[in-house]
Amino acid sequence: MVKLVAPAPRALIFDIGRVIVRVDVARALTLLGASARPLADQVWSAIASDPRLRDFQEGRLASREWHRHLARRFAFSLTFEQFCSAWNAALDSKTILSEDLFAELSGRYRLLLLSNTDPIHVAHLEANFRFPRHFHARIYSCVAGVSKPDAAIYRQTIAEAGVGAGQALYIDDAEECVEAGRRAGMQTIRFQSAEQLLDELRQRGILNP
Repeated sequence: MVKLVAPAPRALIFDIGRVIVRVDVARALTLLGASARPLADQVWSAIASDPRLRDFQEGRLASREWHRHLARRFAFSLTFEQFCSAWNAALDSKTILSEDLFAELSGRYRLLLLSNTDPIHVAHLEANFRFPRHFHARIYSCVAGVSKPDAAIYRQTIAEAGVGAGQALYIDDAEECVEAGRRAGMQTIRFQSAEQLLDELRQRGILNP
């Protein structure tokens, strides 16, 4: 039996949260007033399941309305600016993957970001992190109007990559998103740690041994 060999990728697509940027939800919730761990867990569970979160992440709900919605729901009195500061505290300034990695890859591959995120986080990422400058395209759900794992956002990403789906390598930590990328025809890696990813990139010849 002939073993099919995947084509060498020409585009590399990275998720952001828990792949490039560490996410510390508890820190954000502490600033929102949910300081006790059980309370913080309950608040985050409620936010994560809030039907308006998807509207916020897909650009149908403005940032100030999201602030007002949560303020009413959880009875906090933070100003919009204070809320943004607390919301962004979930994004750790020390990244999981180094900027040097992206600087090296950007000269040889088309790099893309693909993230389910909201306009508050996007503004913070673009203003405070250096890694986005190495990416040729950023597909943010709040701009795309659709979020992972919907097939439409993968089609948009492949179009932005400018290569065939099979020539794109997609890296994400969420299994359902990785599987959706696979169904879209892309090569995939499920991210587990920086060391695991770098090892796989070396095995594929993307990074030097």
